[in-house]
Amino acid sequence: MLSAGGLDAVYVCVPPFAHGNPELDVLSCNLPIFVEKPLSLDLQTAEIIASEIERRSLPSAVGHHWRYLDIAARAHDLLAGRPVRLALGHWLDKVPPVAWWLDRGRSGGQIVEQAVHVLDLARLLVGEVTMVHAVPCGTTPIDGEVNGEVNGEVDRATAAVLRFADGAAGLLATSCLLTRKHRVGLEVCADGIALELSETRLLVDGERVIKDNGQAKTRVDREFINAVRSLEADVRVPYREALRTHRLALALARSAADGRPVTLDPAGEATAVTAGDRAGLAE
Repeated sequence: MLSAGGLDAVYVCVPPFAHGNPELDVLSCNLPIFVEKPLSLDLQTAEIIASEIERRSLPSAVGHHWRYLDIAARAHDLLAGRPVRLALGHWLDKVPPVAWWLDRGRSGGQIVEQAVHVLDLARLLVGEVTMVHAVPCGTTPIDGEVNGEVNGEVDRATAAVLRFADGAAGLLATSCLLTRKHRVGLEVCADGIALELSETRLLVDGERVIKDNGQAKTRVDREFINAVRSLEADVRVPYREALRTHRLALALARSAADGRPVTLDPAGEATAVTAGDRAGLAE
């Protein structure tokens, strides 16, 4: 398809383990690229892709559609002049119905594959993270099946502490033990205000509900296409920006695997996660 020519841009929507060659093939044809998250299972692959995008000066975007929520912009406005002091992230859900998801070596685990949306939102509303310490649930295998899927190696639950560059403290809880989506989103506390943000609504001070208009998934596509057409575009998460969130997710996964804190510099670089590390994946 690529060799036939005639394309204006390409969407790369593949499982986490398949990223790498598809993106590089697209970029070798000098085509703008939209990539579904997560970017890859490792840093090295994503770094190479980011560098190639920049070398060729091509438009790019990543599917972090939460950045396009109306209520995310509203939350950002409500927090103006009020530094966040506490952030609580959740992704408490079921196992997705795809065969590769429970295999850490193919999905990257729940933090990398799912909760990365919440981490990206936390970076938007709270700022960069300088330290993470993640603790998975006990390693004793769970007998039987989970939601019809054969038991794999993905942590069934993880709790993590995050320290933000501006002084905020953060907590992240993830679990795939449930039979349905229970709680997914981000809560933040700042001076005189508490916000709870999900994909569909913003709760202000536990009382006022502001519903999103449901256009985020359309907007993320529209703005990328506008960029491809050289029109005025609001691409909120180009590939390089998504890479910063990806580094954070990999740092959390590495911390859970190694049982120790991982530090990141303010630019988002994880000092304990080097290029080529696979974030605690099967080796």
